Amino acid sequence: MSTGSMIPAISPTMRRMRAYFAPVNRALGQPTVFDPSLTANFSLTAPPAPWIDLGWIEGFARKSESKYGALAAGSPANIQFQVRESLDATVMLGFTSWSKLTMAIATGSQHMNVIAAAMPASGSGNGSGSKGVTAVSLASTGSTATFLAMASTDAANFAAGSLVTVDVDYTGQTGFVGSGVSAAYVSSAAAVNDDADYIRRVSLNVARVQSVSSTGLTLAQPLIAGAPTASMRVQPILGFVDREGGSFFQEWSALFVMPGDQGERVFFYYPRLQAIAGAEEIAIPLTAPVEPTSATASSTVSAQKGTSTSSHGSSSKSTGSGPKISLARQTSVVQQLSTKAPHQAASARKTDSKRVSLTATFRAMPVTDTNDGERVVCFRTFIPPVSALV
Repeated sequence: MSTGSMIPAISPTMRRMRAYFAPVNRALGQPTVFDPSLTANFSLTAPPAPWIDLGWIEGFARKSESKYGALAAGSPANIQFQVRESLDATVMLGFTSWSKLTMAIATGSQHMNVIAAAMPASGSGNGSGSKGVTAVSLASTGSTATFLAMASTDAANFAAGSLVTVDVDYTGQTGFVGSGVSAAYVSSAAAVNDDADYIRRVSLNVARVQSVSSTGLTLAQPLIAGAPTASMRVQPILGFVDREGGSFFQEWSALFVMPGDQGERVFFYYPRLQAIAGAEEIAIPLTAPVEPTSATASSTVSAQKGTSTSSHGSSSKSTGSGPKISLARQTSVVQQLSTKAPHQAASARKTDSKRVSLTATFRAMPVTDTNDGERVVCFRTFIPPVSALV
């Protein structure tokens, strides 16, 4: 291609940011690697394994928290060198969908499955769920990541559309537990009441049942741990529960992709992220509230005083600069409604719908770049468009 047809180097322009997460092997301390020299051009809807597509995100913001210092010498002292005194960075974002993974990642601690309860004795309930129904064994062969082979009598206990957790029994293991993803850390059997269902209670190896047959359950999505082993068992779950508190920190590898409007791509690869905030959410109005002009405000005041003001005057004109609705906006419903007349506010309280977004804040943990032995927390990669000079 002739350089005459090239355009100057550009600033990336983007509309949205997409997030991908992958497990960190906690026992070995090994994050999932993203190598841009091998997979930079992957399809955004089909990331390379084991990356999991968590969809478009909002409010993405990253910040360097590293501290720098200066080494001075001479008299008077003059700066000779700079040093990095500490290495730190944070990431903030909002997930636009609620799922087992987005809730678990945003929460940061153990994320529990609400196992369908056996009939407990009165007063034995618990905030994270009661003793579960008996787990069902899998057949010795035939199970895959999307099919759970079991006896027909066991399959009859499940219904299409139900949720299931699939993992091994707890039999006294200590350390990290959970198939596919380290879901918790067990210090002793006594700490988890030696509960055989504990690993399934915290496991991220969950899915929805698409259909039921005499040979087993067909799943609507693949299990995160892949094909289950014969030692795993199945329990029905109703949903998920997280808690404010806990001593365990989940850890994930994260890849954020900015697909540019001109064919460019920007990647932000964080090998190790741990949450630094508990479960939080923010309600974002589906329709941006109208912020009145001064004329509208005058009309409202006049209406409150009992005077007559036309509803078709200058107050109906748009300023052309509607409010910005984003993760950073935390304006309360009361503040939004205070700009409206009383009858408008009462109506809005009844009819305004809001989308509830999961917010998450992370600290980036360091890894060693094997190319030169440097300790780093993030890799930013820019793939320019083919028509741009560099």
